[in-house]
Amino acid sequence: MSLAFRTLRGPDLEAHLDALAALRIAVFRDWPYLYDGDLAYERRYMASYRDNPEAILVGAFDGDRLVGAATGAPLENHAEDFAAPFAEAGRTLDDIFYCAESVLLPAFRGQGAGHAFFDAREDHARALGRRHSAFCSVIRPDDHPLRPASYRPLDGFWRKRGYAPLPGVVAEFEWKDVDEPAVATKRLQFWERAL
Repeated sequence: MSLAFRTLRGPDLEAHLDALAALRIAVFRDWPYLYDGDLAYERRYMASYRDNPEAILVGAFDGDRLVGAATGAPLENHAEDFAAPFAEAGRTLDDIFYCAESVLLPAFRGQGAGHAFFDAREDHARALGRRHSAFCSVIRPDDHPLRPASYRPLDGFWRKRGYAPLPGVVAEFEWKDVDEPAVATKRLQFWERAL
């Protein structure tokens, strides 16, 4: 299987939003996100990419099929829940690019998509004049009952790309876990690197 990567914006991005929504629901259902998603919410969430001319979607395609994607946008144009921790830390939002989701179907992992996703988003951030790139990862306890024994965190990959956790810069966001009866607040640790 050979992946082709395309950076999409505007109408090209919009044409793939339903496929991105389906990918998010499928991939984020697994550890560590455990997200019990639905298409209606996803369509509302995706509007932030469709309506933002500076947002991008980096698509990983197997032929014409979107099998992976990564998104990004200027931090101040994304969800306020993600910008607030930076503002509270006294950071200037307009020099930070937010690398949002990175999702890839398991059968296509190990072909360099992680690097391609970050490379394209960081290049886009630089073209926008951003000086920092950031993302966040969900915080889960090591003894969580749904944590697979074989799970390997991506911390090493992120550190090799120059990212490091930002002490005290933590977002809170709500979603329903697959093993929860209702929506609950989750904590997400921000990571950042200079561009």
